[in-house]
Formats: sequence, C-alpha cells, structure tokens
Amino acid sequence: MPVAAPTLADVAESAGVSRQTVSNAVNNPDLLRPDTLLRVQEAIAELGYVPNRAARNLRTRASHLVGLRLSPVLEGNATAVGDRFVHSLVWTSREAGYHVLLFSGEGHAAIDGYEDLLRSTAVDAFVVTDTYLGNPQATWLRERRAPFVAFGRPWDDPDARHPWVDVDGAAGTEMATRHLLDKGHTRVAWIGWRKDSFIGEDRRSGWSRALHERGLSTTGMASRVEDTVSSGREASAVLLDEARPSAFVCASDTLAMGVLHTLAERGLQPGRDIAVAGFDDSQVAQVVHPGLTSVRQPLEEVAVAVVRSLEDLLATPSYVGEGLLLTPSLTVRPSTG
Repeated sequence: MPVAAPTLADVAESAGVSRQTVSNAVNNPDLLRPDTLLRVQEAIAELGYVPNRAARNLRTRASHLVGLRLSPVLEGNATAVGDRFVHSLVWTSREAGYHVLLFSGEGHAAIDGYEDLLRSTAVDAFVVTDTYLGNPQATWLRERRAPFVAFGRPWDDPDARHPWVDVDGAAGTEMATRHLLDKGHTRVAWIGWRKDSFIGEDRRSGWSRALHERGLSTTGMASRVEDTVSSGREASAVLLDEARPSAFVCASDTLAMGVLHTLAERGLQPGRDIAVAGFDDSQVAQVVHPGLTSVRQPLEEVAVAVVRSLEDLLATPSYVGEGLLLTPSLTVRPSTG
C-alpha cells in the first residue's frame, strides 16, 4: 500500500510550530526567526515534504511560470547558442521557484503566442530574446504593460524602460582582433552580418576599433553577408583573392566555419597559413579540427541576471533596474596559431 505524502500539518507537528509558521517558512522565510526557520527546514528535509504549488497558485493567483518563445535554428547555421542559454535559464529559474514555459511561432504567429498566454494568465512574465531589428515582441509587450525581461538591448528604442541583460559583442570582437594583432597580423579581415543587424554592426565596431587603434586600415577588408556557412565560405574566398588577409574575425562561429571550408579547399592550414576567430564558442568550435578560437558569451551569468531581474519585476513593489551589459571572454584554440 503506498505511503501518503507528508503534509504541511505533519511538518508543523514535527517542528512543534503552527501550520502558518510552516507556510511562512516556505513562502515568506524573512518573517521567521532564524532558529525557528531552521527547525522547520530540518523537519521539511527529514519528512521529504514538497509544498503544494498548485494550491499556493490558487491563493496568490500566480503561476510561477515564465514564458519563452523558442526560435527554430536556421538551416545552414552551425551555432545554436540559444540551447545553452535556455538550459541555463531553466536551471536558474527552477532555483528561484519558477519554471520556463516554451512556446513557438514566427512573425505574426509569435505575437499570437504571447497574446494567448497573456489572455489565459498562464505565465507571470516573459523572457524575450529577440529585441533586434524587425521583431516587434518587446514593443507589443510594453504597450500592454506585460512584465518581461529581455536578453538583448532595446536596439530600436534606447529610451525603453524595461529590464534587460546583454553581452558586449563589440568588446568580444575587439578582444579577438587584438589577439590576432598581438600575434603579428596586420591584415585582419571581417566577415559579419548585413547592415540592418544591430548586433552584427555592434560586433563589427569592435573589430574596426581594434584596427584603428593600431593605425591599420579597414578599407576593403570587410564583408556583410547572411549568417550561414555557405555565406562565410563565399565571402572568405572573395576576401582572400582581393584583400589577401592573413587572418579573419567573424561575427559568428557559423561564418567562421565557412572560412574553414574555404581554407580546406585551398589547401591552407588554419592557424598556420591563415588565422580564424569566431564568436559564440559553440560546440562546433570546440570539436572542429584544429579547434576554433572563439568569443564566449557568459550565458550562465546572463541567465542568473535575467532571473534576478524577473524577481525584482514581480516583487511588491515592482522594481526595474538599469540594463546590464556583461563582458565576454576569448577561448583561444589552434585556429589562430
């Protein structure tokens, strides 16, 4: 015969306190004296008590769910860096007492997904990861006063007053470019995204700044393309023929993979003949031969900061802090010598 799960009353009896005290220990621990809180927590651990989240949700009218739209990985893209962020966000949210509800949708269908969840009050807030040009989700949520935290700056609205966390892409590409310059390269080419990409232009500015600081020209050394392996392959072939660089810095590992394909076709060795650096430190960068030097985003730190901002946003009273810009690091591998 199955053993009944311990109840709040069982914990109260074991700890020698009232049921309300146990409830406070679970939901409002700051209200209790440290010794009382410790006694209740020990009883909870000993009995294996699990709070009834559904019942608590009915009382507080909170779902403890956070909505996150999951974008599909584009064909020809080798990065899939979003997987690492989602994994980190799920674990960090769980530690804070929340769970992440994933939903899909592109274009107008994406807005429909947000609207459905808002109407049903299925989530307490959203995490938005598509604040770059052309995606209206952040604006749509702001207009409806829906609580959300963005992973990404409000590129199209610098005066926006919603909480956000981002990674300093310009600092990352500047780091990668300086690494190559310190190795003696003076002709460092850039392969980035199209001009209407705020993120791509931000990353390009780091490359440009590093070269200008050393008195080196960027004229004819850059290419703007789609974020696919084939685009990186074609752009690097043209640059090798026309600009003759000794090194490449790319806006993504996907584009860097295209460069590696071109080098292989021409019998050139990455790191020995031509240096190559990418961005995102994807799994591909870690396993491709001979190992791709790449800028690594601190996605675990991003997830922690996003969840903290969510907690502030959902607190009573609500608090919206300043945007937070985190600094990436450079993982050096043999592709840069």
